[in-house]
Amino acid sequence: MRHLEELAGLRDELQRRRREVLDRAAAERAARKQREHERAAFARAVGTVTPLAAHGRVEPVASPVAPQPRQRERDEQQALRESMSDGLDGDSLLETDEALSFRRSHVGPDVVRKLRRGHWAIQSELDLHGLNRDDARARLANFIREAQRRGLRCVRVVHGKGHGSPGKAPVLKGRVQRWLTQRQEVAAFTQARAADGGAGAVVVLLAAAASAGG
Repeated sequence: MRHLEELAGLRDELQRRRREVLDRAAAERAARKQREHERAAFARAVGTVTPLAAHGRVEPVASPVAPQPRQRERDEQQALRESMSDGLDGDSLLETDEALSFRRSHVGPDVVRKLRRGHWAIQSELDLHGLNRDDARARLANFIREAQRRGLRCVRVVHGKGHGSPGKAPVLKGRVQRWLTQRQEVAAFTQARAADGGAGAVVVLLAAAASAGG
């Protein structure tokens, strides 16, 4: 129960941060509208302006630079990182089995069996080889979110078998599994078949976009 409360708290924090991002965007729009209003008032006050006579010189034309919402991007990345914690034990939250499979409580075991047998075609793939923990977590969050937005149902995440890691242990494998259990877009996942990467990858079934939260 404590873990569920922690997960709910993380979701609330993510929603709060998203609201802050939306509020900041609304404030920026209001400020832009105010500036436009002031420019229009200034133009009315100045009245008709007579252009200077042509002087024959070529005036440089600067190409407009599109504004980059850097702060909003940083806020979103931070919210994504905090929405997937290393501290939560996914095995204690939802059902798993000895075959390294996972499913939500409302997903039947037959779905996992079909997923394990390759019933759904893999529509996209993310390879996390060579990434550190924070980069892998952010890439995975973005990948899962974008895959669901595109309407994909089955994707593969390659975390590696750890052959190049100290101790030959799969550093990202357990973390990827915990992170996936914390994404509400994920309905189920299972270790990939040998032909699809075996112990070095997981195949993920995504919930339909309309029914997923978070």
